[in-house]
Amino acid sequence: VGVDNRSPTGRLFIDQDVLEPLLRERAQALGAILRYRTEMTQFAQQREGVRAVVRNLETGDEDEVTAKYMVAADGNRSRVRNSLGIDMHGYGLLSKSVTIYFEADCAPLLKGRDSGVFYVHNSTLRGFFRLNRAGQKGFLAVNTVGEDVTRDDAVNVSEGMDEERALTLLRAAIGAPELPMTVRQIVPWDAEANVASRFSQGRVFLAGDAAHVVPPNGGFGGNTGVQDAHNLAWKLAMVLKGQAGPKLLDSYDEERRPVGELTIEQAYGRYSTRVVPERGTQNVKPIIDDLSIEIGYRYRSGAIAAGGSAEGSLCEHPDALRGAVGTRAPHVVLKRAGERISTLDLFGTSFVVLAGAAGAPWATAVDHAAKALSLPIAFWQVGGERGLADVEGRFPDAYALEPAGAVLVRPDSFVAWRTNDPADATAPTLVRILSAVLSRTDG
Repeated sequence: VGVDNRSPTGRLFIDQDVLEPLLRERAQALGAILRYRTEMTQFAQQREGVRAVVRNLETGDEDEVTAKYMVAADGNRSRVRNSLGIDMHGYGLLSKSVTIYFEADCAPLLKGRDSGVFYVHNSTLRGFFRLNRAGQKGFLAVNTVGEDVTRDDAVNVSEGMDEERALTLLRAAIGAPELPMTVRQIVPWDAEANVASRFSQGRVFLAGDAAHVVPPNGGFGGNTGVQDAHNLAWKLAMVLKGQAGPKLLDSYDEERRPVGELTIEQAYGRYSTRVVPERGTQNVKPIIDDLSIEIGYRYRSGAIAAGGSAEGSLCEHPDALRGAVGTRAPHVVLKRAGERISTLDLFGTSFVVLAGAAGAPWATAVDHAAKALSLPIAFWQVGGERGLADVEGRFPDAYALEPAGAVLVRPDSFVAWRTNDPADATAPTLVRILSAVLSRTDG
């Protein structure tokens, strides 16, 4: 699905083994300390923080780590989640699947095709391919084997799997038995569709697969984990800096768990209807388009909608949202100092007030509110003599703003509040709104 007029960047199909080294390098450049071959053996929540013991698996040495908060991103079999007694609910185990990483020259078979995923349905297996652009290597995920997929052993794919069996499945899936191919790796995994009953407990927060296990159909799993981190990181940072009250962190579960549940339902629906409809589709929710799932979801919590409204469905097509409270701020092409940028480039490090062409009075309100709260707040005006240029003239419609209106955008690019009333352009109004959003008692 194209993302024109919705994002300053295009889609890029990239495999996990290529993406993760890039993320690692960037994290290290930003100062992250990464420890490999290390496990956490125990942790305990205390009044002022979390204490954990970690062991180096190479040397056996143990270290004690203390922190104000802990984020558990320890996978679908999360030991942290289990030790906290947080259960999972959803659709349970769907298949004991395998992923076969391989090398084979599939380029001649791909001529005239430009697809990211190829589903396979035949009497030997059901699953899907992802191949690199050159068609020289990729992986095959196998969800069922055999002709009768209603049998329980049809979804027990990983049992007894070896290289010879993997080659048999590859040949049947590719449909070219004589094509030379090499199995690089066989990875067993459980296809599940479950979500945690809560995403936090005390000072511990669940993220990624620890919070929700998403079947790969639709490609939502990685996105959902990134969304968790995007939602939580700025809140932790502001609480730790004393810029927000601790209750702001309650909004993580309030916002992310409903979206996690929706994503699980949609991924399960795609798995059931695309892979094994014979095993039953009676619990499948109506399918929502991919783009709406990816960037059309809506947050409801005390950290949004202060003085505004978060009414509307949990998920809508992004073109219909128009900067509504609780939704992702729309992308609009602007020009700043002669350079084309996106409205999304204005967000990420602080709260931002984004105003229309007659919104100059907001500059003074922002300045005074920032000083009153000792909080960095950025101000940008679109249009007008001193505002950023609206290159395509889309800003007023995309954000549903009158010339004197404004939106308050959080560091994660979600709209916290909006108004079209010029009388709201005052420091007391902004102080009141931000104090509510940030769970502060000094505003």
